[in-house]
Amino acid sequence: MAARRRRLRKRTRSQVQGWGIVTALAAAVWLAGNWATLWPILLTVFTTSTVGAAGWMLWRAHHRAVGQDRQWRAQEEAKARELSMTEVDALSWQDFERYVADLCRRDGCSGVVVSGRSGDLGADVVGYLADGRKLVIQCKKYAPQRSVSSHDMQKFVGTARPEHGADVALFVTTCRSFTRDAQGLALRQDIAAVHRDLLGAWVKGAHLETLIPLNGRGNGTTRRAPA
Repeated sequence: MAARRRRLRKRTRSQVQGWGIVTALAAAVWLAGNWATLWPILLTVFTTSTVGAAGWMLWRAHHRAVGQDRQWRAQEEAKARELSMTEVDALSWQDFERYVADLCRRDGCSGVVVSGRSGDLGADVVGYLADGRKLVIQCKKYAPQRSVSSHDMQKFVGTARPEHGADVALFVTTCRSFTRDAQGLALRQDIAAVHRDLLGAWVKGAHLETLIPLNGRGNGTTRRAPA
């Protein structure tokens, strides 16, 4: 019985091999007879595949290079902002307020006044944008590792518009962040929360008008200041 099965398997393999040889020969004969028609098609397919593969590889390389360049630029810009901020860090809080006022004047604000005293109810710098809107700025000269608290933001919210009639209110600080509660309050009350990174961009030449729609995370506010 076992010998019969072995003979059967051997016969089956022989048949399969035989049919394979016949099929290969038939294909070879058919190709030989139709080669004049087939070779342009095969050449086109080969060329298209080669060009497509080369294009895909070039796209991948370009995409990778663009990503690396973007990352490098972001790192260099961050280094440049931080280098400029070391000079800002060396200012006293009074000089910091005057420096922020100078940035406003640089960007076309008029009638810019610095309070320079305690009891100013959050209006450290007051001026007017080029379109006539009143600008009120609270300046906080904090260490970089600190965060602006919700209490700080509440006091500014309570005075910027009710007391000073601000059309545009900025909270500018040298520290890196606002607490979550302070951030949320700034968004709800349409306060532009300018933390260290945004301030660094301002120092490096970003226009004040580009900072107004931003909050402390660099995202757009839920609404814009009235025109």
